[in-house]
Amino acid sequence: MNIKKYNYFTLLLSISFILGACDDDIKLIGDPVTKLSNECIKRSLPVAPNLVGYDIEFAYAMAIPKELGKLESAQVTASFGGAQGTYFDPNSYATNNAGLDAPVLVANESVTSGNTTSASFLKDTCAATLRYYYIIPEEARGKEVSFTFSVKASNGQTAEYKMGPYAISKMDMTLRKALTSGDKCYISFRNEGEACSIYSAEEVAANSSLASRIDLVYAYNSSADLTHGFFAADSPEAYRPGVTFPSGFSNNTKMVKAYNLRDRQLSDLNSSQHVDDADLRQMDYSKATSSAIKMVAEGGLWIETADGQYRAFIFINATATNTVTISVKRYKM
Repeated sequence: MNIKKYNYFTLLLSISFILGACDDDIKLIGDPVTKLSNECIKRSLPVAPNLVGYDIEFAYAMAIPKELGKLESAQVTASFGGAQGTYFDPNSYATNNAGLDAPVLVANESVTSGNTTSASFLKDTCAATLRYYYIIPEEARGKEVSFTFSVKASNGQTAEYKMGPYAISKMDMTLRKALTSGDKCYISFRNEGEACSIYSAEEVAANSSLASRIDLVYAYNSSADLTHGFFAADSPEAYRPGVTFPSGFSNNTKMVKAYNLRDRQLSDLNSSQHVDDADLRQMDYSKATSSAIKMVAEGGLWIETADGQYRAFIFINATATNTVTISVKRYKM
């Protein structure tokens, strides 16, 4: 299991100037700035897998001595054009007395053209930090992406800062899907672009071809040992009282429970654990000894589809009478 830890302080100390306006009493952390300067940090979780459809967040800091001019524009060029929603936040942020980020509008709304996102400053300022949100596109799946940040000042000076490359995961992720026993209880890991799909009993009954795509069935039974149970097609009837499988359901999905793994991206818990591509590729399914597994809140479940084409990790976000909420990471083998 790849369990990673990170420390933001090392990153933050690398910024050589204070974020904010050009007041005379600004004190620099590093050497005094004598020309247009820039630095950048990655704000999003440093060791978390970078997933298609989700963002990578950066803080791009720029400064020039007041007597030399002011900031004019900033831009960033990515090796893959960002998906819809990629932008520069037009605000610069400082920490207020309550310890919260206080935004100050310093730039116009950003414009993205091809691989480049740019913003022009609307206030006379010689120091600012803009946050950049890059939405990972499908084209980058399983590849690496790099960024070149650049800034231009009113005196014609320019500076640039390179970030990356960053590996982009092959995984898909789906967050907080609700399952209801006896209704929306059929789970499939086989649809493109979605880590898991949930079907109702009515949908499966109306479409006979869906049954062959079902990998697991969820059921609740307050009096059974498997209160919140997940069942593969080869689960004996004795293990699933009152649970009816759809006609044509035949996938003997492999399952291994993991009660002590709380993936931060799936759980929203303050954990340093992340399931990544390598974890899903290397998981040993010789430990899969049961086709019926009881799950609890904050428990996890490794699965491999019967045809071996997909592997996934399911996290149980919450349980209630007759329902569970799950989040899933899925890897296509």
